[in-house]
Amino acid sequence: MKKLNTLLLLLLASLALHAQSDRSSKKADKEQKKLRKISLFREIEEGENLYNREFSGGARLNTDGWTGFLEMGFRKTATTVNFFQFEFSEKKDPKQDRSSTFVPIAGYYISTSPYVYGKMNNFYQAKLGIGQKRLIGGKGNKNGVEVNAIYYGGLSAGLMKPYYIELMNDAGDPDSRKLVKYSPEIHDDFLNKKLIYGSGGFSKGWGETKFNPGLHAKLGFRFDWAKFNDVISALEVGVNAEYYTKKVQIMVEQDGKSFFSTLM
Repeated sequence: MKKLNTLLLLLLASLALHAQSDRSSKKADKEQKKLRKISLFREIEEGENLYNREFSGGARLNTDGWTGFLEMGFRKTATTVNFFQFEFSEKKDPKQDRSSTFVPIAGYYISTSPYVYGKMNNFYQAKLGIGQKRLIGGKGNKNGVEVNAIYYGGLSAGLMKPYYIELMNDAGDPDSRKLVKYSPEIHDDFLNKKLIYGSGGFSKGWGETKFNPGLHAKLGFRFDWAKFNDVISALEVGVNAEYYTKKVQIMVEQDGKSFFSTLM
């Protein structure tokens, strides 16, 4: 019995020592990772930048829509990075607004799928360009903010997709409706809120998309507040300009235009 108790005590002591060793090992690994990051940060601040390439992605809200992008950068000097960027974005008219129609069904009024009143086309852009990022101010410490000037330009593939709505018949019967896009022949019905049932859906109209080539350019500043330079957490502000070879008309009651300038 005494031998059994002794063995149990030894086993428990061994397990306790093992658990303590694991905790100490994890704590030591965590400290080592922190020290490596601090060492890396110091090397970067002293000009020994270990990263020759940068990769980032993100999204931007513009004054006339939204943009998603992917970026690959190649370091030229300690303060200059050349980069390639791919963007996909959508332009929206400042006056466009989403509406809903309430129709009676089985004694109740229900809301139909939201639509944009008076919208004629969706306008998307796929952009590819090359630019440069120049360091203006580095991080004074790991909690500082890095400021870069950026300038960038390239080709833009404009994609014009007709906007479809569900239109009820002249009696406003929700059970009798059809999908339509804008045409001069149905101008009055297309803009008659009493006949609009709802949106035709995102997937409708892609087979009728028209290509509109153009150019784009951007000038701005990027503020990076990430604690360490192995990740990017940044805010970008600036101005973007685009020109397309064919006029772009998004709303029925607005004239088409070829040149766009926006804040981002």
